[in-house]
Amino acid sequence: MKSKLRALWDHPAGPKTIHFWAPTFKWGLSIANISDFSKPPEKLSYPQQAVIATSGIIWSRYCFVIIPWNWNLFAVNSAMACTGFYQLSRKLRHDYFAPPPPTAAAVEADRSLAGD
Repeated sequence: MKSKLRALWDHPAGPKTIHFWAPTFKWGLSIANISDFSKPPEKLSYPQQAVIATSGIIWSRYCFVIIPWNWNLFAVNSAMACTGFYQLSRKLRHDYFAPPPPTAAAVEADRSLAGD
């Protein structure tokens, strides 16, 4: 076990480098976006979620261009892309595919039909 920890410690993208800590702290963005899953869709922002999703895709690709490959960076950016696209889909479903809210006249008509 000691040799595996030593290998991680001495890795070019290990804890002694910014290549480890930057993606580790970036997990905070993904966690924040996951916590927004319970937020009402009308409060979500198209530009914000589009940037999160696009950034996740671009940087996920970049993880395999740089040497050494940074799997932590790939994982966090993949999570960002997935959560961004999920939030965008929630917003789109709400804005374009949800049934319209009932009007006051429709509510009154329902009451009169129910025998109130």
